[in-house]
Amino acid sequence: MIRNIIRLSILALLVSCGGDDGPPPAPEGAALVFPEKNSECTTGADINQTSTQVTFRWMVSNNTDRYTLTVVNLETNVPQNISTTSTSASLTISKGKPYSWSVTSRNSTSDQVATSETWLFYNAGSETTYAPFPAQIVNPTSGSTVQKDIANEVYLEWSGADVDNDIDSFEVFFSEVNPPSTSVGITNSTTMELPVGVESGTVYYWRVLTTDLEGNTSDSGVFDFKVF
Repeated sequence: MIRNIIRLSILALLVSCGGDDGPPPAPEGAALVFPEKNSECTTGADINQTSTQVTFRWMVSNNTDRYTLTVVNLETNVPQNISTTSTSASLTISKGKPYSWSVTSRNSTSDQVATSETWLFYNAGSETTYAPFPAQIVNPTSGSTVQKDIANEVYLEWSGADVDNDIDSFEVFFSEVNPPSTSVGITNSTTMELPVGVESGTVYYWRVLTTDLEGNTSDSGVFDFKVF
């Protein structure tokens, strides 16, 4: 009897020790704090006449032991990256230029990563008025292959923002040639989509020119997609 009890106890111990704890928890995306979304960043330490050092801040994200801050100059599309265990990091960036920034959360015990929202801002310079942020392409994503609708059309979608909140219009250029120079439509400040006629098996190029009430403009850059 005692021998059976001992055997059962050992079996129970083996079962409890051999249980599967499951995969490590994946990190969660961080909430961004500063520079604020679609803002003019006036806080920074002057480095010289053309550059300031800006401190980026975000909230702690769960299951994260390291963050990667990515800051992109929207005029050159050149990114700057910095890795940190903190919830802030400083980078030297050019004055009077538009930027996007985001944070990637990582966990050393997990292969998964999580990325925050992407926010836009202008680093303050000597300007009294700012050009709009370059339009951000939503759909179709660059390099994708898409299905045309029953009318042989694809909807081009983008998002726009401006520090001065005075966007006047968006002009869409679309063609089979890169860079696209054919204007296919102008929309107002609140309309950020446009249908275009397409043919199967064709690669198309498109870009969006944003204009504000002061006449300032910004170019999204060229994106491409293929139609099934």
